[in-house]
Amino acid sequence: MPMPLLPFIPLANLPQRLLPVVALMMPLAAAPDFVHEVVPILKQHCAECHTAQKKKGGLSMNTEESFRLGSSSGPVVNAAEPKKSLLLALIATDDEDLRMPPKGKGLDPGEIETLKAWVLAGAAWEPGFAFVQATYEPPLRPRTPVLPAAVDQRHNPIDRIIDHYLTEKNLPRPAPLDDPTFLRRVHLDLIGLLPTADEVRTFATDPAPDKRARLVDALLADQTAYAEHWLTFWNDLLRNDYAGTGYIDGGRKQISGWLYQALRDNMPYDQFVRALVAPTAANDGFANGIKWRGTVSAAQSTPLQYAQSVGQTFLGINLKCASCHDSFVDRWKLSEAYGLAAIYSDQPLEMYRCDKPTGKPAVPAWLFPELGTVDASLPKAGRLEQLAALITHPQNGRTPRAICNRLWHRLMGRGIVHPVDAMQSPPWNEDLLDQLAVHLVENRWDLKQTLRLICLSAAYQSTAESSAAPPQETRYVYRGPRPKRLTAEELTDAIWQLCGTAPTKFDAPVTRDPAGKPMVRAALLQSDLLMRTLGRPNREQIVSTRPLDLTTLEAMDLNNGAILDARLAEGARALLARAFATPADLASYVWRAALTREPTPEELALAVGLLGTGPDAATIQDFLWGVLMLPEFQIIR
Repeated sequence: MPMPLLPFIPLANLPQRLLPVVALMMPLAAAPDFVHEVVPILKQHCAECHTAQKKKGGLSMNTEESFRLGSSSGPVVNAAEPKKSLLLALIATDDEDLRMPPKGKGLDPGEIETLKAWVLAGAAWEPGFAFVQATYEPPLRPRTPVLPAAVDQRHNPIDRIIDHYLTEKNLPRPAPLDDPTFLRRVHLDLIGLLPTADEVRTFATDPAPDKRARLVDALLADQTAYAEHWLTFWNDLLRNDYAGTGYIDGGRKQISGWLYQALRDNMPYDQFVRALVAPTAANDGFANGIKWRGTVSAAQSTPLQYAQSVGQTFLGINLKCASCHDSFVDRWKLSEAYGLAAIYSDQPLEMYRCDKPTGKPAVPAWLFPELGTVDASLPKAGRLEQLAALITHPQNGRTPRAICNRLWHRLMGRGIVHPVDAMQSPPWNEDLLDQLAVHLVENRWDLKQTLRLICLSAAYQSTAESSAAPPQETRYVYRGPRPKRLTAEELTDAIWQLCGTAPTKFDAPVTRDPAGKPMVRAALLQSDLLMRTLGRPNREQIVSTRPLDLTTLEAMDLNNGAILDARLAEGARALLARAFATPADLASYVWRAALTREPTPEELALAVGLLGTGPDAATIQDFLWGVLMLPEFQIIR
């Protein structure tokens, strides 16, 4: 005769004297009802410290996924040996310093037994249940995606992922680039210089199928050109410059010599990061930040600047809001920003909220204790070494993702995560970002290998789309690379390169390789008014991306500014001195050198008509200005 069904009575509601009897009667496979029995206990005793934005001890219970990731001490549920689960030990211990919850008398025996039964039965979580419906939280640890099958012999992992993405979106592949456009794009992207007229002719007549790969390798192998191009990128990102702050002379310390050599040597990126996080006298200008005169807000003290700079540059996260109060825009807290700052502080650091002292000391702490912690008792040098190791920890996937996203943005015109300093935002393709990050680490943190992988992909070698999204789309949809403006330094170098009028002296305190007498680059010079007008920052703040839109001031300076006028006049005189055989030869040279292609018959006829039969310097200057104002010159397509 079957047993009658018993009414459902939550274990927590049973008299304490009956619990042992019930426990003996329950089959081992039985588990408490998660929603009706387990959730009320977790809500009452655990939610205050482990849900929403709070992750005490590194544990978030917002979702099943975050719960199973565990705490800074490891998983809270031991799937292999449930009886040894950390959760059970912490709720049952008599040690009040370890017991959870820390407030009050702890859980009563019935609640402990409910959670114990739940854990021993496998800690099943109701599908779809969340204490807090998750906003996007980027994964911390690395992840190797499963690559889709290659289509049409496109084996580059970037193409395998993007081809699959386009198929899912029912979008066409972008058309492939022709040779001249690829040649110009990859030269400017990798070394910041235009291909010479001779290089244009040579590449056009090379029939070898691997000529693009050989070109990429040759450009990356040019240590001087590579270093002096990427110096601009890193000077912006590390707010390094060759003068004062723009307001205070001596307000910052240069790291130019160290940075230049690191780029020439292609220092592995993990070493590069560790050297800046735990600096020496040769490169501590980044860590020290700006030393402002007079009274500044607490958030601009050197330790807080350090926390903001490290977070933004290497992790792509914004700690500026959290340096004043708990952030309104993401999950970072005042205590977390101050914890990172305290690692760098020479003295005990008091926390200030909105410039008012709280009376609470900042405790040196790393943002992701799941990976390890910083020993607050160590001297500053020891704390920094621990922090440097944690930022480049093999299980910290955030650091390689952040730099790969920056490189993708630099080459492709838009980040996989956008903006690049908002790495708390979801990427448009998580597999692509993870694949680039894993590839970087697998290649010993060699940034040139990441650049090579991108440049050899069919995705990079595709025609650029419009920079404006279709009006019906509220979220970004990838359709190919986006066009990019020449930077102030690239435009300046292009004029000097085209005309042979580069200066002979430079301002950056670096040691250049004299082999081949390389052209002095704009990146090695203090900025002038034209470069600042064209977007080169003073670098008092970290600059991850420069403006894309043309401003009124830029239009005025490009139209009739004194610096550009003088530069083009000098260039015109230099070209006149080269005594081209005919105006057509001069026009063809300028077209190849500036636009990486031959002029069309119509363009050549127009140029010759403008130059006349015997052009003087003023006429050549007007012709140069007309070519350099073309969007085809000023935009990398």
